[in-house]
Amino acid sequence: MSKLLAGITLVGLMLVVLVSATGCSSLGLDSSQGSAGGSGTSQAGEPAGASEALAELKVSDPGSMSGYSRESFDHWSRANDFGWDAPQDSCDAREAALIRDGEGVEVGSGCKVTSGSWYDPYTDQTFTAPSDIDTDHVVALGNAWRSGASAWDDDERERYANDPEVLLSVEDNANQSKGDKGPEAWKPPNEEVWCNYAERWIGIKAEYDLSINPEEKAALEDMLGTCA
Repeated sequence: MSKLLAGITLVGLMLVVLVSATGCSSLGLDSSQGSAGGSGTSQAGEPAGASEALAELKVSDPGSMSGYSRESFDHWSRANDFGWDAPQDSCDAREAALIRDGEGVEVGSGCKVTSGSWYDPYTDQTFTAPSDIDTDHVVALGNAWRSGASAWDDDERERYANDPEVLLSVEDNANQSKGDKGPEAWKPPNEEVWCNYAERWIGIKAEYDLSINPEEKAALEDMLGTCA
């Protein structure tokens, strides 16, 4: 089970995720190195639960990107307004994610992250420069837009864009390679996390009532097939 994914808990059919506002994300992609603050416990080894949740998701063709921009989602808002437990009230959601997902993180004035180490589950590598780390929306903003978020109001989009369970600290090149692609077009290069990545993806889509396209569903089924 990979480092920052191992804390997924399946609750019912439509809520795969047990949302945790403190410590390491309960949806984190955990590696064997030990979670950066999470409990490390999981029922993610129950792919049948994720499969049931996947079966409940609406399947439809991707919606239009008309009207979309990243600015449609007010992101990097004040973290503690959105369920984070940041050490300074000035921390935004990106800074809070860096603090949560890293080890030995040092934070200066204005919540500037100055040092630490970050395990990237997508590439199975560890990095020590904050500049090497991006904050990924696991289900990207563009993907969310074309699968239902275009109909949300501004408050709903801001909540999504700053949700601790949607955000994950990963290596910047991997994040840029992913872009707004779904698992039918991009999967983490580290195949060890495919099971947990699929479970997390399904959990986010279920919690936010977002649709999936047929190719996306097939890719998620294949990834769940890697679960031990």
